Amino acid sequence: MTHFLFIIGKILVSRMIIHLQQHFLVCSLVSGKKMSLKSERRGIHVDQSDLLCKKGCGYYGNPAWQGFCSKCWREEYHKARQKQIQEDWELAERLQREEEEAFASSQSSQGAQSLTFSKFEEKKTNEKTRKVTTVKKFFSASSRVGSKKEIQEAKAPSPSINRQTSIETDRVSKEFIEFLKTFHKTGQEIYKQTKLFLEGMHYKRDLSIEEQSECAQDFYHNVAERMQTRGKVPPERVEKIMDQIEKYIMTRLYKHVFCPETTDDEKKDLAIQKRIRALRWVTPQMLCVPVNEDIPEVSDMVVKAITDIIEMDSKRVPRDKLACITKCSKHIFNAIKITKNEPASADDFLPTLIYIVLKGNPPRLQSNIQYITRFCNPSRLMTGEDGYYFTNLCCAVAFIEKLDAQSLNLSQEDFDRYMSGQTSPRKQETESWSPDACLGVKQMYKNLDLLSQLNERQERIMNEAKKLEKDLIDWTDGITREVQDIVEKYPLEIKPPNQPLAAIDSENIENDKLPPPLQPQVYAG
Repeated sequence: MTHFLFIIGKILVSRMIIHLQQHFLVCSLVSGKKMSLKSERRGIHVDQSDLLCKKGCGYYGNPAWQGFCSKCWREEYHKARQKQIQEDWELAERLQREEEEAFASSQSSQGAQSLTFSKFEEKKTNEKTRKVTTVKKFFSASSRVGSKKEIQEAKAPSPSINRQTSIETDRVSKEFIEFLKTFHKTGQEIYKQTKLFLEGMHYKRDLSIEEQSECAQDFYHNVAERMQTRGKVPPERVEKIMDQIEKYIMTRLYKHVFCPETTDDEKKDLAIQKRIRALRWVTPQMLCVPVNEDIPEVSDMVVKAITDIIEMDSKRVPRDKLACITKCSKHIFNAIKITKNEPASADDFLPTLIYIVLKGNPPRLQSNIQYITRFCNPSRLMTGEDGYYFTNLCCAVAFIEKLDAQSLNLSQEDFDRYMSGQTSPRKQETESWSPDACLGVKQMYKNLDLLSQLNERQERIMNEAKKLEKDLIDWTDGITREVQDIVEKYPLEIKPPNQPLAAIDSENIENDKLPPPLQPQVYAG
């Protein structure tokens, strides 16, 4: 009987072992699948060649210019514009010939009414010719100075301009004049050309924003070329002068050319703002962002980066807006460097920039990008760190607009549920277990997670304690060195005690010859 019970117990124990082995095999497969998914997850990678102009000139491209740089885009735009002008001329001439032929064929049958119709036809032909001339005038070089009458009319500012003159505009004007005084004759010529440009732009407000942008770009190009060829100004000084010119003219034109009503910039702003708000659930792990915000220094860098990208909207000059983007990008590089203890790479920068934009949701983001693209000095966008960071920001916005489940390595169902707000990734961590999963295994993973968090906190506390200890030792050594320096600079001199004062007449040899002191005497009344 005992042998029989022993055999039954042995069978039960073997079955329990097999069950546990199967269970742990399933758990290892699940964890292995998670690890494989994690290893397969790739960061957002953009080849550096994708940031350059697609024409191969070596400058940075821009999505707003269809991947071209400013120089190549101007060339392509001029070609397309000349082609359009030629087609308009051909269309106008063909319509005019058809109308003349129709008029000639109907002249004999119309009799007395032909004169009236001829006048009407002549008026219509003149109107078409005027329209074609106007179209050609719109597409002509913007650097041509208008007639003397237009210049004289432009010199008389309208009341609206006087009302819109702000304290900042006056300050920038004074700074611009003081800056040009150092260039003497060249400065006078630059100021004259700048004033003529502003006066001409006052009468071009009815043009589209693209045509006004073309006028500004032509003005930048012509002034820089004139300084280099005629004035023989060095390139470094040309760059400084162009920065001041841009600051002066764009401070005055800002209200008229930033997010104008004739464009859909405001509509794009609302669309990207709504899109970013809907993607508020995206975590740094989904974007493979190499930034640990639990580190206080990294958290401060992230906050500064968000502040800089938001502050961009408060600036008027395109160069100042670019400076905000550059400062934001440098804070991002510092945050990555502190987290990884090594210099950041370009593959680390772009995902982090996307995360900063999603977390900050900058106001009027599309309007600011379009404003910089249209009216910034093109040399800044084509080369240098400003151009590189701005190109990356454009890529980040384009990525956010096209973000989908595949980009985040998610299933379409999870992505749709996150976008609709039904759940969030943080809640999903505790809800990912199936109902049939073992409670002990759930508790084990939960405890492991808690232990991992406690371990991280312990390491952080130990690091802070070591840092505090080092700071105290450095402070003690510093105080000791300061005391030693003071003692060496002002040494302590111990003087011997002063001799006691002797009697006044102690050195008088003839003391014995002196009469005795007077004594008081009492007299009777």
